[in-house]
Amino acid sequence: MPKQQRAWQRMLSGRRLDLLDPTPVDIEIEDIARGLSFVARWNGQTHGDWGYSVAEHSLLVETLFTRINPGTSARWRLAALLHDAPEYVIGDMISPVKAAVGPGYGALDERLTAAIHLRYGLPSVLPAPIKAAIKKADRISAWMEAVSIAGFSQTEADRFFGRPERQVIAGLEIQLRPPFVVRQDFVARHADLLEQIGTAP
Repeated sequence: MPKQQRAWQRMLSGRRLDLLDPTPVDIEIEDIARGLSFVARWNGQTHGDWGYSVAEHSLLVETLFTRINPGTSARWRLAALLHDAPEYVIGDMISPVKAAVGPGYGALDERLTAAIHLRYGLPSVLPAPIKAAIKKADRISAWMEAVSIAGFSQTEADRFFGRPERQVIAGLEIQLRPPFVVRQDFVARHADLLEQIGTAP
């Protein structure tokens, strides 16, 4: 029989995460925050001295989700914060590449998402309305990023992502910050949401 390929990664927390069969006990928020703070959105093709990280994007998506859905429970705001969490180990791919890779990437993402959700008290699969609401916030964030730092015209961004309502994005701007600062803010926001939910360790 052929030798089985290694499918796990050693995390800085000391955890050994099996990418093909992840379990909640091997998920640590510090690992997620570190990984996401170094993963660049738009394949790094953005203006500025710092890459726009998935961690920064996730913070913005949670803010947008909360604005669009005022009064939503902290549980679902946590889901919004963690919506791209699997990318801390599988990286971020722009949508055209995901489509070209095929269903394998999506299956890997789903398994990691389920483990992450279970680790933090969320359902392994989100209710469809919550998932759709997070996706809406994600698309608004993508529009903001596209026109602010990724070189898109507003016309292009409108076509690909849909133009957001002005009041939803009022006062918000894309931030480019050092990874360690974003990492600290991501961990702090995660802790704050867990405390609101009442499941802080």
